[in-house]
Amino acid sequence: MTLRLPVLVHTPAHSQLAGPLTYLSEQALAAGTLVRVPLGKRELLGVVWESPTDRASSALDPEKLRPLVGTLDGIAPLTLAWRQLVMFAANYYQRSAGEVALAALPPQLRDLNTPQLARRLKRHAKTTGADLPNNPVAIDSVALTEEQMGAIARFDLEVGPFLLFGATGSGKTEVYLHSVQQLLSRDPSAQAMVMVPEINLTPQLEARFRARFNPLYGDNAVVSLHSGMTPAQRLRSWLAAHSGVARIVLGTRMAVFASLPKLKLIIVDEEHDPSYKSQEGARYSARDLAVYRGWLEGAKVLLGSATPALESWYHSRPANEGGRYVRLEMPSRIGANAALPTTGGGFPLVRRVDMNHQPKKCVISPPLLDAIVQRVARGEQSMVFLNRRGYAPVLHCADCDWKSECPHCSAYRVFHKIDRTLRCHHCGFAERVPRACPACGNPDIAPLGRGTERLEEHLAELLANVRRPNSVSEQWSEGEPVRIARIDADSTRLKGELESQLARVHSGEVDVLVGTQMIAKGHDFRRITLVATINPDGALFSSDFRAPERLFSLLMQAAGRAGRDAGISGRSEMWLQTFHPKHPLFEALKRHDYPAFAAQQLKEREQAAMPPFSFQALVRAEARTQDVAQGFLTAASAAAADMIDVEHLTPHITLYPAVPMTIQRVANVERAQMLIESPSRAALQRFLTAWQAVLHATRQQPEGKGLIRWAVDVDPLAI
Repeated sequence: MTLRLPVLVHTPAHSQLAGPLTYLSEQALAAGTLVRVPLGKRELLGVVWESPTDRASSALDPEKLRPLVGTLDGIAPLTLAWRQLVMFAANYYQRSAGEVALAALPPQLRDLNTPQLARRLKRHAKTTGADLPNNPVAIDSVALTEEQMGAIARFDLEVGPFLLFGATGSGKTEVYLHSVQQLLSRDPSAQAMVMVPEINLTPQLEARFRARFNPLYGDNAVVSLHSGMTPAQRLRSWLAAHSGVARIVLGTRMAVFASLPKLKLIIVDEEHDPSYKSQEGARYSARDLAVYRGWLEGAKVLLGSATPALESWYHSRPANEGGRYVRLEMPSRIGANAALPTTGGGFPLVRRVDMNHQPKKCVISPPLLDAIVQRVARGEQSMVFLNRRGYAPVLHCADCDWKSECPHCSAYRVFHKIDRTLRCHHCGFAERVPRACPACGNPDIAPLGRGTERLEEHLAELLANVRRPNSVSEQWSEGEPVRIARIDADSTRLKGELESQLARVHSGEVDVLVGTQMIAKGHDFRRITLVATINPDGALFSSDFRAPERLFSLLMQAAGRAGRDAGISGRSEMWLQTFHPKHPLFEALKRHDYPAFAAQQLKEREQAAMPPFSFQALVRAEARTQDVAQGFLTAASAAAADMIDVEHLTPHITLYPAVPMTIQRVANVERAQMLIESPSRAALQRFLTAWQAVLHATRQQPEGKGLIRWAVDVDPLAI
C-alpha cells in the first residue's frame, strides 16, 4: 500500500513553500523520521512531519507525487517536543518550518548517503559504548559561599524560570556545575544544555565541565556544538546528544535546537549577550527559545548574568508586580568582605579621567600611563580595551578630503598596518594601501582615528623605557622590555592562536593586554589588576535606544576582568577615559550599581513606549537600488492598511515609513527597513502572520520587480 507522507525540506520563507511537501512511501513512518527526498533535480534531507489538518494534500494529483528516496535508518525519530519547538520558532519568527528544522540538523546528515551513514553510526556506537568508567571517581565539590548555597537552594525548591543576577567573580560557573551535578546524580538518564554566547568562550568552560564530569560519566558525557567545529565533529556531537549518550551539551545559540530527548536543565550563561540573537536566516533569539523550550519539556531554565538584558531584568521583578522569572542574587565577589558592590567588596575602584583636562589629542592620559607603569613594576597585568580592530578606521587625504571608502558598501575600509591593506569589515573587499591619494595624487595620506593595532603600537612607544621586574619563578630577568599582546579578530584568525595568546596571558608572560570585546567578557584572568577603556563615549549619544544598555554591560564585563584573585583584588582598578565623566551611566558604573542603571533605563523606556513595554518587528528589503527596496516596503505598507482595518488591529499596530538602513549598501546591495510596533505581542503576531500573504503578493507586483530578498526580524536588537 502506498501512503502519502508530509515531509519538511529546507525552503526559505520568501519561496512560498513554507509548509511540508507531500511524498509517497511504501511504509508508514513516524513523525520525526529523517528521510531523503527528491526536489527538482536535487536530493534533499527531509523530516517526516505531522499530517496537515487541511484537505489540500488529498486533492493533489497522485501522478505528480514522487516517492521517498530513502530513510535514514539507525537514527531515532526526532521527538514531539523538538518538533513543537521548531514550529513555534517558525511561526513566531515568521520563517518556514523547513528552514528552521533543517538548519538545526548537522550539515553532514544532508551529505552522507545511507551506506556512509550506516558506517558512521557503527563507529559512533563503538566509541560511545565503552567509555563509561568502571570505577567512577568521586569529584570533590568546591566549597560554596553562603550566596551560592542560597541560590542553589532556591533553584531546587522553586519552579522558575530563574535569573541568576551574580556579580562578575561571584562564582556563577560553580553554581552551574553544582546544579548540573545534582541533576545527573538524581536522574541516571537526564541531560543538560549549557549555552555560551561566543565560540571563544566555549573551550575554557568545556575544560571545567570535562574535568568535573568525565571521570563520573565517561569521555562522551560532555560534547560541544558550535559553528567552529568541523562537519564531522558536529555530527558526532549531535548523534551523542540525540542518542542520550551525551549528558551535557555545551554550545552557542545553535545548541538551543539540539536534539536532547531527556532534557531536564537549560543554562544560558551571559544571557544578555547580543550574540544569542541570530542576524541571518531565521532571526531567532536563542535565549528566548531556551525559556520556551524549558516550559515545553518541563526542564528548569537558569539565565545567568552580571548585567542582565533589561527585558530579563523586567521579567524578574516580584511576582506581585507581574514578574515571570525568579531572581536569584549573588552580589558579592568570592573572597570579598563586603556584602554589596556599592560598598567595595573586592570590586575594582572605577576612576574617571576627564579628557577635557588632558593634553590635546592625548590617547593614553598621563595618570593612566603612570598607573600602568606601576602595575608593570609590581609584576601585575593591565588590560586596555578598545572596541575597534585594525590600525585606523579610515585613511584620509588632507588636501582633497578623500577617505578610504569601500566601492561596494556605504562604509569606510579599515587600514590594517600589519599587512598594509585597506579592508572592508562588511563585504570583505581588500586591497593594498595606495602609495598616494587616488583622487589628487597627494603622497601624504594619513590614518584617521585609532584601532587596536595602532593602540598596541602607541603603548609600545610609551612603555619603551619601562622594564619588567626580576622574577626567578617566572624566568624573567631584570631589564626585559614590557611585553604587550593584542587579542582581536585579526590576531586570532589562525587555528589555535586564541588559545595560545590566552595561555601567555594566564602564565604571566604578558604585561599589557590590548583588545576588543573578545577580552572583555568571560575570561578568568587572575593577574590583571587594572582595566582601562579608551573612548567609550560614542554609544552615549547613539540613535539606537539599546546602545546605553550594551555599553554599560560591556564596561561592567570589562571591569570584571580586574581583581579576580582575592589576594590582589583590593588594589584593582578600572580607568575610564571620557569627555563626559558626570554622565549617569558612568555614575552607576562607578558604584557597580546595575539595579540603579536598569531602573533609570526602564523608566525612560516606559516613557517612550519602547521594549519591554512594547513589541517590535522590522521588515528588511534588499535590492540593486534604494528606490526599489523602499518602494517595495512602501507598497506593502499601503496594502497592509486595509488588512489592519479588516483584522480590527488599527489601535494596536503602528507602521513607520521605510528608511535606508544605517549602512545602506553592502556588497553593492541596497538595504532598506521598516519598523512595525505594537503594545501587544499577540496583536503584532496576528498582523505579521496575515501580512505574509501581502508581502508575497507585493513582490509579484511592479513595485517588487528588481527586489532581491526580504525578511522579517521579530524582536530586533538593532534598528
